[in-house]
Amino acid sequence: MGRCADFVAAYAVLRSGDVDWCLIPKVPIVLDTPHGCLRHIEDVLARKGHVVVVTAEGAGEELLGQSAELDFGGNRKLSDIGKYLCDVIKNHFWEMQKEVIVKYMEPTYMTRSVPANAQDSYECYLLAAGAVHGSMAGYTGFSTGLMNNHSVLSPIPALVSASPRSMNPKGRTWERVTVTAMTGQHA
Repeated sequence: MGRCADFVAAYAVLRSGDVDWCLIPKVPIVLDTPHGCLRHIEDVLARKGHVVVVTAEGAGEELLGQSAELDFGGNRKLSDIGKYLCDVIKNHFWEMQKEVIVKYMEPTYMTRSVPANAQDSYECYLLAAGAVHGSMAGYTGFSTGLMNNHSVLSPIPALVSASPRSMNPKGRTWERVTVTAMTGQHA
């Protein structure tokens, strides 16, 4: 969904209601403490029989370090915390002599490629119509979108001036993910 898009993981967790732990780049991952990730996974597994963990791209660099590799766009590659966590969780339970099955799924395009519903189709129509109207009016360098239920044309420089979009790890959205009984995690 894009680099530095921790808010996508947070909103997916809020929408889902099935996630037990969410990891984002701006909140350090604490693994082995009384309120850490591994203890929380133990508790949830004992209670529910399964655990769902969501990680945002770039989470866990404090554990894995920053990559020196660059992608084709010249951006620093982000570490793959998912595979690392699988190994850590498996080893943790192996040391406890408990058998667990850990499945790792990187949804990538799967999450973006579901069939459109009526709302999706309507919003695509509005965006396309806005693009055509703006172009026919002679505008360039704009993007269409919805703002307060109105189709608007926005200058691209104004849209990217605050990019990349980010989520405040001390803000209301993250609080809702962690505290308000969504995941029950402490960090």
